[in-house]
Amino acid sequence: MLEVGLRVVRGPDWKWTDQDGGEGHAGTVVEIGKSPLAPVNGTTTASSSTDKTPDKTVIVQWDYGSRSNYRIGYQGYYDLLVFDNAAAGVQHYSIVCDGCKSHGIVGIRWKCAQCFDYDLCTQCYMDDVHDLSHVFQRFQTADATGVELTPREGCTKISLKGIFIGAKVVRGPDWEWSNQDGGPGKTGRVMDIRGWDNESSRSVATVTWSSGSTNVYRLGYKGCVDLCYIEEASCGTYYKEHLPVLGQSVTALSDATNSSPCISAPSTSLPGLLAFNVGDKVQVLRDAETLKDMQIGHGGWNPRMAEYIGKVGTVHRITDKGDMRVQYDGCNNRWTFHPRALTKVIGKETFALGDMVQVKSDAATVKNYQQGHGEWIDVMKSALGKTGKVIKIYPDGDLRVTLEGHTWTLNPLSVTKLSSGQEVELNRHQAPAMESPAADGAAVDVEKLLLDAARGEADLSLVREFLRKYSGSVDTRPNGIWGGKKTCLQVAAYQGNRELCALLLDAWASLRAVDEDGDPALHYAAFGSQPAVMELLINRGAPIDAINNSGCSALHVSVNKQNSACVNILLRHNCNVNLQDSYGDTALHDAIGKDATDIIDALINCERIDFTLRNKRGFNVLHHAALKGNTHATRQLMTRIQNLVDVKKDDGFAALHLAALNGHREVSQILISESSGRAKVDLRNNRRQTSLHLAVSQGHWSLVELLLNHNADIRSIDEDGDTVLHIAIGKSLHRLTAVPTPDSRRDSPKIHAIWQDLVNANGPTELALSCFLISYNSASGMYLINAKNAKGKLPFDLLTPERSAAGVQDLLMSYVHFRNRERDPVQVVVEGVAEEGAVPEVTSPQVMNGPEVLENQNDLSSSTGHDTQGETSGLQETVKNEQKEEITERETNKDLERLRYLETRVADLEEANMCSICMERRRNVAFLCGHGACEHCSAPLKTCHMCRKTITKKINLY
Repeated sequence: MLEVGLRVVRGPDWKWTDQDGGEGHAGTVVEIGKSPLAPVNGTTTASSSTDKTPDKTVIVQWDYGSRSNYRIGYQGYYDLLVFDNAAAGVQHYSIVCDGCKSHGIVGIRWKCAQCFDYDLCTQCYMDDVHDLSHVFQRFQTADATGVELTPREGCTKISLKGIFIGAKVVRGPDWEWSNQDGGPGKTGRVMDIRGWDNESSRSVATVTWSSGSTNVYRLGYKGCVDLCYIEEASCGTYYKEHLPVLGQSVTALSDATNSSPCISAPSTSLPGLLAFNVGDKVQVLRDAETLKDMQIGHGGWNPRMAEYIGKVGTVHRITDKGDMRVQYDGCNNRWTFHPRALTKVIGKETFALGDMVQVKSDAATVKNYQQGHGEWIDVMKSALGKTGKVIKIYPDGDLRVTLEGHTWTLNPLSVTKLSSGQEVELNRHQAPAMESPAADGAAVDVEKLLLDAARGEADLSLVREFLRKYSGSVDTRPNGIWGGKKTCLQVAAYQGNRELCALLLDAWASLRAVDEDGDPALHYAAFGSQPAVMELLINRGAPIDAINNSGCSALHVSVNKQNSACVNILLRHNCNVNLQDSYGDTALHDAIGKDATDIIDALINCERIDFTLRNKRGFNVLHHAALKGNTHATRQLMTRIQNLVDVKKDDGFAALHLAALNGHREVSQILISESSGRAKVDLRNNRRQTSLHLAVSQGHWSLVELLLNHNADIRSIDEDGDTVLHIAIGKSLHRLTAVPTPDSRRDSPKIHAIWQDLVNANGPTELALSCFLISYNSASGMYLINAKNAKGKLPFDLLTPERSAAGVQDLLMSYVHFRNRERDPVQVVVEGVAEEGAVPEVTSPQVMNGPEVLENQNDLSSSTGHDTQGETSGLQETVKNEQKEEITERETNKDLERLRYLETRVADLEEANMCSICMERRRNVAFLCGHGACEHCSAPLKTCHMCRKTITKKINLY
């Protein structure tokens, strides 16, 4: 099918680098190409082809923002695969997914060909529900015929990324919703992917914007995309070779049944089944128990039927119910089978050894037929339309055909059998080009034997004998057997077959041969986590520092597979630990990202490692550990490179900046600890931001308290002149409420206490951080309140008029006065009690009288030359006594004031927890609006007595 809204990923003929954002990134078909002479309303217009998307191409809007056109059959090339067609309205209404039990599978349907009536939706199929060794059929639409696939076991899985739940998005190319998002550049989070009414499924995304608003936006609905991501989200994985190729025709059931004049099974009774005709060769591939269950109501079960499982029979008749009457050679009975129990055998009985065949000339058709039947590689284009000879017929009916010096494994549907007259014509024109069948047969046998040996299905003594006779075939690459052109040494290394590897190496198998991705045998051993094979290959001379097309060495692969045994072998053989892949990452970068502690320790303790290397994003390994929040790696790095703790990236970010920005408290603690990192807590980046600025901007309470406890400068300003209070208030405007983390009570007790006060008072909890900054120190609090930024704005100027009117400014100011009442008297006492005989430094005008008099008298004494020591001592004693009395009085007043304050707080807390209706009982029922009452008063309420919102749910509080 070809519709706008289809969700796609890169396909088999992709050659456009990372236009899509990279392998596995999703996009949406938004326009389908048409012929420049397309008929419109029954007429033909000659509009310019430059005004339209060319025929057999589509335009795709990729989730990350780019848009371009791609081939879907243009010149025989196919750039795209379909991973979901639910947005185009595809649904299998009567089919239930046996994995998630959803009724009416939307999108592609996956049906097990070996189990009775077992279907999966795309998500369950890609999540490996059901037996991975079972063969499935793919149904793209409700009326499509099934396409049989190879088992999922051993197939490559690719991570699917794009606009899915959790992605961070901004407005996209088709946006037409004014400022619903808060304005250009504002971000939101995808909360859900769903359908639009009954028209389509998975075609719109629910987004909550930073401003707090939530709405749905098109993601393929009618070919429109309103969003693009700035942070991708993952949506599981997919089997690339199992997805349909966009642009290749989908055979409808009606087409399949009507294409032959022969009698076929009624399509209405068996939707989605391949049609059978009288005379077809068929096999039963079910086990006896499954077949017995399927036969109920379809001819019944006879124990003798089990004898014919796996044997080839002929369809003799099709019953009115659509069941198949099958005749077997040597059997007088004709058995009636459920059609779903049968598999059509194609080719084995219609071709014979020595038959001359011609490969079909349509590349797209042959490529489609070759899936699961020898596969397709681009070199095969040279065989299109050419003639050759059948030299082998495999048990599954596939043909081994030799033509023009090449030997191919072909689906019998990919070729046409030539008649005798055509063979004579062929011999006259092409005889000089034919090869010796004996030589071809030997090459085929060697390839088949090596294939069986790599699978563990052949005797090694036979392999040894064949390699002695045909040593030149040791590096043969069986086409498509393992999903690409791989040597037998590569496959044996991946599977850990050490004996076969040794045998192949003795026959001079190449250690430097690579596959299409540039991976040699050593990489395959690393991919398979086979340390013993890696040791063998290295000892035999494998290039230990070879890199593949992605710049990854075997060490990179072993680290990403998190196999410490493989890593230790490579380190012991002195591999280069400083090689960087195409992203600039070293093996240690990868180990930190994987949080592989054993491997991290091994690499950090390697004397050859260079800790200063940076990846293409400018991160050295310490930056990377801080970014990822890897506590273990940070602690270990500080034992080796404490001198690099304040090294900055190009943007001025040091490790502490990254840890603070991302809320990694434990990493920050290690970096600034006197016993480990000793990082400069007030180090600034290129925007003159300190770590405190960054922690406040992200609302990381625990980081704010940690940094201030380590003497971070609370008065520092950034390049815009903003203080931390400017930032805190500015950020609070975009948060409707603040929700502490589970560890907030432990890691940020002061801010958590303020937050709890605001909750109890039904206050704006999003201002908890601002209240804390103001209350941290009375002098600093007043400084922060009165500091203007580069635009001349005070922090309170950033409050909206609604908030100012609601008394938020008074609330913030109260935290300065609160600290003055509780803390300043203590400061006066501490400053007032000086060393004995010294003049105290206090700020009270009354107390300042004493020192001033004393100072004048001392000056007078020195000017007259008289000895006034006795008088001075007496006066000092008097002043001391007066000060002690004042201090005692202040302490008494302070205690009384503190007692009154605590009594007030207790009363406030009691009031906050009392029912606001009766004011007698405890409030123990809450509504979703945030208000509540006691269970007696709340029972008859339909709307909230405070805000008049409809009460949809009542929650008991304990």
